[in-house]
Amino acid sequence: MTSKVYFTDLHANARVNLLQKLENLVRKAGIDSMAVEKKFTALKIHFGEPGNLSYIRPNFVATIVNYLKNRGAIPFLTDANTLYVGQRSNAVDHHRAAWENGFSPLVTGCPVIIADGLRGSDYTEIPLDLEYCKTAKISRAIADSDVIISLTHFKGHELTGFGGTLKNLGMGCASKGGKLELHSTSSPVIAAENCTGCRICEKYCAQGAIRVESDRIARIDYEKCVGCGQCIAVCQYDAARAVWNGASETAGCKIAEYSLAVLKDKPNFHVSFILDVSPDCDCWNFNDYPLIADIGIAASFDPVALDQACADMVKAAPLLPNSRISDGKSQNTHEGEDKFKMTHPNIHWESGLEHAEKIGLGTRKYEVVTVGQ
Repeated sequence: MTSKVYFTDLHANARVNLLQKLENLVRKAGIDSMAVEKKFTALKIHFGEPGNLSYIRPNFVATIVNYLKNRGAIPFLTDANTLYVGQRSNAVDHHRAAWENGFSPLVTGCPVIIADGLRGSDYTEIPLDLEYCKTAKISRAIADSDVIISLTHFKGHELTGFGGTLKNLGMGCASKGGKLELHSTSSPVIAAENCTGCRICEKYCAQGAIRVESDRIARIDYEKCVGCGQCIAVCQYDAARAVWNGASETAGCKIAEYSLAVLKDKPNFHVSFILDVSPDCDCWNFNDYPLIADIGIAASFDPVALDQACADMVKAAPLLPNSRISDGKSQNTHEGEDKFKMTHPNIHWESGLEHAEKIGLGTRKYEVVTVGQ
């Protein structure tokens, strides 16, 4: 079985701009086949940590919102609170962050609802009885919605290799307790010979699990550590490292199972923006130079096929010479090479998609249908 992934590039002109191309894309991809009239329609999105500028443009989101409203839907933008310290760890600050980054009703045409409530504890437990998760703690507003539409910024990720549709759904829709379950087997270590005692890991550890001691070496309290991977991403000296014991692969499989719980018995549709493909997640309050040039926008009813297609497009693209994984001197553009494995070499990101296919979430086999103007 092969799924269709619809794609449009970023060429525009005076007759057809990118917002019009986006609307044309989702229409050609079949979004009109969904019954959305008078349905609570959750648009799952990452609002971006303030300071990070690689999140999806609110203008794109407004286009989808207006299209749905014209069809009688009751749309709302949503995300769940984060497990780590930042401006999105509670509903008050999360709303403020969303508005700061332009996701206000004035711009997008619909409200923001933080899906797991004020403190991240408002969720519905959905039975799964799968290999890794017997149940899934899905944020209440998402679990209570009638229709799910995911809008994903496709980029690298320090835990799962890349952050695509499944990451947006599985991790992004989990309550705080769910996120802890998804992260709980990844425990980092500190390579003492690399540690400079800069304390950046202390600053970003939500659990207070890392402390720089008198010898200026960071040490982890494993009684407190939840394995969220934030210290690994923020460390500039390769001192905070993952223990590559299958934890990343396990997290990818758990995310696939949580994604299945999110979409269970709900009409769903997915759009992925392959723009500003940064090396790491939008959860940071900064974004590094992109790995590749902007590619375009893709859409599908199959989240697995969509992630596979987007990953393959990034793989086929030439590496930008000033990106993190380029030495700035070589003429090799690494076309056809896996940019995410080059960025996070010890992560086998395929495992999540393989497991998603195994549990019936979708297929990795796809056909790209190019949508023009």
